[in-house]
Amino acid sequence: MTILEEIIAFKQHETAERRELVPIKKLERSEHFNVPAVSLAGYLRRPDKVGIIAEIKRRSPSKGVLNEYISVEQLSIGYMQAGASALSILTDTKYFGGNNDDLTMARRFNYCPVLRKDFVVDEYQIVEARAIGADAILLIAGVLSEKQIEQFASLAGSLGLEVVLEIHSAEELPGGLENIDVLGVNNRNLQDFTTNVDRSFELAEVLPPNGVVKISESGLGDAETIIKLKQAGFQGFLIGETFMRTSRPEEACAALVQKLQEAKN
Repeated sequence: MTILEEIIAFKQHETAERRELVPIKKLERSEHFNVPAVSLAGYLRRPDKVGIIAEIKRRSPSKGVLNEYISVEQLSIGYMQAGASALSILTDTKYFGGNNDDLTMARRFNYCPVLRKDFVVDEYQIVEARAIGADAILLIAGVLSEKQIEQFASLAGSLGLEVVLEIHSAEELPGGLENIDVLGVNNRNLQDFTTNVDRSFELAEVLPPNGVVKISESGLGDAETIIKLKQAGFQGFLIGETFMRTSRPEEACAALVQKLQEAKN
C-alpha cells in the first residue's frame, strides 16, 4: 500500500466516525455556515497581489516535522501582512499535524480566502469545510472518479464554496470543468511524494487557456521560477514547505512577495 492509498483508506474511516459524532444538521448550525465565502479565484486575479497562497503545514509524510509549534493566529496574520493572496490550511491530523480548529482560527483573524487542504473522499467533508469557515476546498483528481468530482464540485458550489481541482497529469484533466473555480497542477507526485516543478510547465500547454484560474503547487520557493510560471499562464502559487522550514515563515513569505512585487514594477 502506498502512502496515498493509506491516507485515503484512513480518511474514509475517519469521515465515517466524524459523521456519527457530528451529524450534518449540527454542522449546518455553525456560525460560519451561512457567512458569504471570500472568492479565492477573485483574490488570485487581483492585480495588486502576486498570487502567493501561503500554507500552514506542521509536518508531512515525506519530510516529517517541518514546524511543529507554530501559532496559527500569529502565522496566519503574518502571512496576510506579508502580502499573501490567500491561506491554505492543512486540516489532516494524522499525517500533517493540522486540525479543523487551525482553519477556524485562521478564518477568525483574517479576511482573505482560506483554502481547506485535505483529502476529500466524502460529501460530508465538504459540508464540514463550510462549517469550519473555509472559503474553498481541494479536490484531488488522482483519488476521485470524474463522477465524484462532478458531484463534489456541485455540492461545494451549492454551499457557496469554491473548488480547486488538483491534477498531476494530462490524463487527470476531466472532460468538463463545471463548478471548478481553480485548476491546480501539483508538482508533487502523490505516489512517492517527489517534486518536480517541470510538471507545471509541461501541463501549462494542455490546460484550458481561458476562464478557470490556474495555480502551481509544491516545490516552489524562488521568485525566478514563479515569474516564469506567471509567463506560462499561472496566476497562483501554493507554497508551504519553503516557508514552514524557516523559523519565521511569515518573513520568508514577505521576502518572496517583495521580490515578486519589484519584478512587476
